[in-house]
Amino acid sequence: MKNLLSAFAVLLLLGAGCAPAAPSEPAPPTEQPAPAPEPEPAPDPNGPEAKADLIRLTSVAPGDQITSPVVISGEARGYWYFEASFPVKLLDGDGNQLAIAPAQAAGEWMTEDFVPYSVTLAYPPSPTPTGTLILMKDNPSGLPENDDFMAIPVIF
Repeated sequence: MKNLLSAFAVLLLLGAGCAPAAPSEPAPPTEQPAPAPEPEPAPDPNGPEAKADLIRLTSVAPGDQITSPVVISGEARGYWYFEASFPVKLLDGDGNQLAIAPAQAAGEWMTEDFVPYSVTLAYPPSPTPTGTLILMKDNPSGLPENDDFMAIPVIF
């Protein structure tokens, strides 16, 4: 009987140690750090800002709405030309070519200075609402390291 009482006492003591703790105060909400600001998007390496020291477009700005025929004009460094011209392409939003024509220098192009150019592009209706105008540095060598271009998003 003594063993039974001892075992009962041990069980009571163990049970008391396992009793649930009294409810405590909820922890105060922790402050969440403010989200980091969105980084500024990097400028387009082939956009007008990045190419301003090589080629400038004065007749169409990024995001302009254009209609056929569209006159493309501006100025480019003499080394952008070959034989007084360089290719200008118009692509639809899916990258399909709508038009291509050479922009012609309106002055002496064998210089490192800026030389005016112009070209008129006539194109069929685009299947997409947006497109890209691409002014390509003429590269008669065909070497990839001599390629360059400026891309301008447009709306049809």
